[in-house]
Amino acid sequence: MPPITPYAGKFNPCGLYGSNSNNYQQPHSPYRHCASVKITKESAYNGGCSEAENPYDIPHAHSLYCVVAADSVNTKERHYSSRSAVSEKLHSGAQPHSPRQHSTTCPARVHRQTSTSSGSEQSCRSNAAAKSRLYGHGITASYGEMCYHDNSLVSASLEALIQHLVPTVDYYPDRSYVFTFLLSSRLFLHPYELMTRVCHLCVEQQRSGDTLLDKIRFREVAPKLVQLLTEWTETFPYDFRDERMMRCLKDMTHHVARGDEYSWRAMQQMTQRLIKRLSALGQYEEAVAALSAVASERPASLKSKRESALRTDVLSVCDDPFILAQQLTHIELDRLSFIGPEEFIQTFALKDPLENHKGFFRKRKTSNLETYVNWFNRLSYLVATEICMPVKKKQRARIIEFFIDVAQECYNIGNFNSLMAIITGMNMSPVARLKKTWSKVNTDKFEILEHQMDPSSNFSNYRTALRGATQRSETAHSVQEKIVIPFFSLLIKDIYFLNEGCASRLPNGHINFEKLWELAKQVSEFLVWRQVICPFDRDRRILQHLVTTPVFAEDELHLASYESEGPENNMEKDSRRSLRSSLLHRENRS
Repeated sequence: MPPITPYAGKFNPCGLYGSNSNNYQQPHSPYRHCASVKITKESAYNGGCSEAENPYDIPHAHSLYCVVAADSVNTKERHYSSRSAVSEKLHSGAQPHSPRQHSTTCPARVHRQTSTSSGSEQSCRSNAAAKSRLYGHGITASYGEMCYHDNSLVSASLEALIQHLVPTVDYYPDRSYVFTFLLSSRLFLHPYELMTRVCHLCVEQQRSGDTLLDKIRFREVAPKLVQLLTEWTETFPYDFRDERMMRCLKDMTHHVARGDEYSWRAMQQMTQRLIKRLSALGQYEEAVAALSAVASERPASLKSKRESALRTDVLSVCDDPFILAQQLTHIELDRLSFIGPEEFIQTFALKDPLENHKGFFRKRKTSNLETYVNWFNRLSYLVATEICMPVKKKQRARIIEFFIDVAQECYNIGNFNSLMAIITGMNMSPVARLKKTWSKVNTDKFEILEHQMDPSSNFSNYRTALRGATQRSETAHSVQEKIVIPFFSLLIKDIYFLNEGCASRLPNGHINFEKLWELAKQVSEFLVWRQVICPFDRDRRILQHLVTTPVFAEDELHLASYESEGPENNMEKDSRRSLRSSLLHRENRS
């Protein structure tokens, strides 16, 4: 059930800024029980946007990569509920609904047959004597080098986990296992090394010494190998920016072509989709870099603030807080859609000893995640700049009230990242010290929003609201109700501490797979949230203002604040004098 705010009824509708209309109605809040105002404006949610309407010429991840394999699933069930046709045939038992309940069905197929060509390559999961014992409130069982508790994989050696990923004629790994291991295996080995070993094992296990029989056996396993590679390329396409991965994929395509024409065609189609996705990523990164270059310019010199006041402010671009919140949501979802799930893990993965190897595009492994964090910082500084720039106190107060209403609309939409960025910008010391300006502002709504994002008790209020948004998304009747944009820095922090707080390896050298389940659970929620297509109409002019308008750095903000409301004590007077001297020296040097 969505959370209930303790401030029900305190929010009042926000009027249009710069408009005399008294007929303005607020949009209907998706949090009927946790938002503090009952509002309706259904017409605002009508109509989606096509790829051609992309706001600032950034390719849209969803529209450029919407073609998937026939047995692929693009929802959370892809990893935790749904099974492929092959998997359904092989595993007739009840399937788990989450990583913590997941069984990987190893006990059911422990004695499956493997290659007997050399007699020495036997999987740890095949022909293993199972050991079971009562343990706590469940049953712990060991199958070779894999340990299960209540039919859920909890630990295994790295070699056993790799072997567990390899499909055979009569076995295909459970999809939730595929996602979990592909996501976190990079903590222990490079994706290129994993792919090489998996492909090698898949081929070698079909060898019997008889050329004709080997060809028949590989033809039978080829569709499952293609399915595994398809899941890899669709869920972790950025792994293939490494040219070694692409070379390995090309080699497997040639190998498959010798045995099965149908699988060869499927490999070709998969490769085409992958190249298209990587091309879209390259275009996106180039567009973001170009926008960042424009935004890096500084506003007008503070030596003549009245001239800088002629700069276009946010109210002259958009005076409707609801529309601005919609455009912020567009930017958030656009940038979220390009973050690869593996980037969360690669932020704390061991450094690749071959990191200097020439990659497919030679880009940082977490560049899109870093770009998104930078967007949060930019929005915070944009809010502070818009407030500190106006010369007149009345105008500054109007902009503060406007951003409070924008933050409220972001909360109603489920855009918690923009909400937190706005609150952060308004709490920066250059803005917070404007006491005369704040005295003209009704802060009731702002205090309520601050309460919802209060960091005390590990952001308990926000986490409650996020659960409400997630529940609403799972039962959504419209695309708008599916929108959940988390406070991203906190999501990264949660994943970081989950990694740091749990050992990756157990004392016996096994991989702690319970930890990997938890990491996969966190990241899989993000994958569900990022795939939502923003239903609101795009306004290119507003979007351009949000992503390209130059903003002040911290020193410039402080000086602009002092220009708006003079220093109140000697410390602030000394600070202003120092800032003026420093910025003047910087301008003369440039």
